[in-house]
Amino acid sequence: MTEHPTTQADTAADDWLEALLREDGREHRAEYVEDDGFTARVMAALPAPATLPAWRKPVIAGLWAVAGLGIALSLPSAVYEATHEVLRIVLAQRVSLTGIVAGVAALGVATWVSAALALREE
Repeated sequence: MTEHPTTQADTAADDWLEALLREDGREHRAEYVEDDGFTARVMAALPAPATLPAWRKPVIAGLWAVAGLGIALSLPSAVYEATHEVLRIVLAQRVSLTGIVAGVAALGVATWVSAALALREE
């Protein structure tokens, strides 16, 4: 989302409006409209929020693993050729301590990012 640059006039216009809204809020904050427990009854009658079952993520990961293994087994020559090409490219590279550290760091970052995405609350 792009933000539009604000001008001095926009800031001044927002300031007086913000001040009025804050003042109005201070005046009416302490006021309470008695509803004879209506709000509490409505909140109690609402259904519980839908939650996803705990087994969902491991099952989905397992299904993807099975699908990948199924593809690999159904296309053995393609998997063999792809593996051969990857190994040819990787093994043709010179190995240095800097390269190993960079590779381990990249794998660590990828692991942390994927774990954060997998474990986030939905």
